[in-house]
Amino acid sequence: MDPVTSPAAVFDPPALLADMRRWSSELGFAGLGVARIDLAPDEAHFLDWLRQGFDGEMHYMSRHGTKRSRPAALLPGTVSCISVRMNYWPEDAADAQATLADRRAAYVSRYALGRDYHKLMRARLQKLCHRIQDAVGPFGHRVFTDSAPVLEKALARNAGLGWIGKHTNLIDRDSGSYFFLGEIYLDLNLPADEPASAHCGSCAACMPACPTGAIIAPYRLDARRCISYLTIELAGSIPLEFRRAIGNRIYGCDDCQMVCPWNKFARPTAEKDFAARHGLDSLRDGRGIVVAEDRDGAARDVVHRPVGNPAGIGAVADQIAEKDIALGSLALGVGETRRHRFAIAVDVCQQGDHDRPILSPCFNVCCRDPLDPGQLCRSARGKFMPCDAPAGGAVWVESRAGPVTPAAPPRRAAA
Repeated sequence: MDPVTSPAAVFDPPALLADMRRWSSELGFAGLGVARIDLAPDEAHFLDWLRQGFDGEMHYMSRHGTKRSRPAALLPGTVSCISVRMNYWPEDAADAQATLADRRAAYVSRYALGRDYHKLMRARLQKLCHRIQDAVGPFGHRVFTDSAPVLEKALARNAGLGWIGKHTNLIDRDSGSYFFLGEIYLDLNLPADEPASAHCGSCAACMPACPTGAIIAPYRLDARRCISYLTIELAGSIPLEFRRAIGNRIYGCDDCQMVCPWNKFARPTAEKDFAARHGLDSLRDGRGIVVAEDRDGAARDVVHRPVGNPAGIGAVADQIAEKDIALGSLALGVGETRRHRFAIAVDVCQQGDHDRPILSPCFNVCCRDPLDPGQLCRSARGKFMPCDAPAGGAVWVESRAGPVTPAAPPRRAAA
C-alpha cells in the first residue's frame, strides 16, 4: 500500500470521518473511532507480560514478534486504524447471577451464547470498507476481528472507544464493557480521535471478584489463572487448585465485568444473532450441547438436544480443545463429531463442605474411537483429567454405520 499514489489519496478527511460514523451506526456498530498507530508504551507492557510467562500455553501471542504492536509491520503502508465496538450482552438471556448460583446449572460466558461474532463483524467491516471505497476510490486496507496479531484494546483506547480497566478489559463510561472490538488497518491518513482517559479511580472491585485470583495487580492479568483461559485456551487438564473456584463455569467467565460499576450503563445488544441460542444460557436438567463440525473437523456451530438424565442432577457441557468431546452431562450425555457419535456417563463429585457439586472435576471420561476400537481417542485427555473423584459409570460409542462393541468402563486417563 502506498497512501501517496493511491487513487484515494485526495479526499476530505473530516467529511469522510463523519460519513464513516454514520455508516457504522447503520451497520450495527455502537461506536467508531480512529486511532494513531504508535503503540510504543503498549508494546513495552505487552513484551514484559510475555517475559513473565503470563500467556501460559498461548504461544501464538509471541509468534509474530512486534507485528502485534506495530500495525505498519503487519500491513505495510498502514497509517491509520479504524476501531469499532459492537454490544453483545443478550437482553433476554437467563440471569447470569442466578445461573451461577444454581447448583444444577452450567454457566457459559454471555459473549458466547449467540452466533460466532467473528464472521458477523468481519462481514460488517467489509461492508464499511465498500462504502468508504465508493466514496473515495480504491484504498489499501485489511479488516480484523480477533483474527490476527493486533493490540485491539490499545488501539480502541487510542480511538477514544474506552479505557483499559484494572481487569484489562476495555470500558466505556457510557456503555460499560460488554462489547466486541474490530479494526480496519488502512492507508488513508484520517484525523485521529483523542485517546480515552481512565476512570477506574480507586475502584478495584474486579480484583477480589475474580474466582481464581487471575488479576494479580491493577492492569495485570495472569492468564494461567483466568477461567476463560482455563476453559477455552488451555489444551490440557485444568489444575486441581482451580477446579473448586471455577464452580459451574464451563466456558469463559464474566465475574470481573459483572461487578464493574460502569456496567450499570451497559446496553443490551440489538443484534438478533447474539441472542442466546439452543438453550446455552440455561444448560440444566438434562439439556446438553453438541458441537457440529464442518468437513475439516473444526467446530463451527453449536446445537442442542435433550438427553436422558435419570439422576436429575443437571447437565454441564465441556468443550475440549481437541473438540472430540462435545457434550458432558453429570449423569448422561451424548456427543457427536464429524466421525462418530458417543454417549458418556460420569460421576458427581462433592468436595468438603462446598455448598454445591463441583461440576468441572467430575469428568471421568473414557471414550474409544469406533474407527480404531483398540485405541483411546484424544477425548480421554479432556480438560478435567486426571480427576480425584472416584471413577464409575459406563461409556459406549456408536459409529455412524451402527453400534460397535461397548468400550470399557471409565477410568482415569493421563492429561
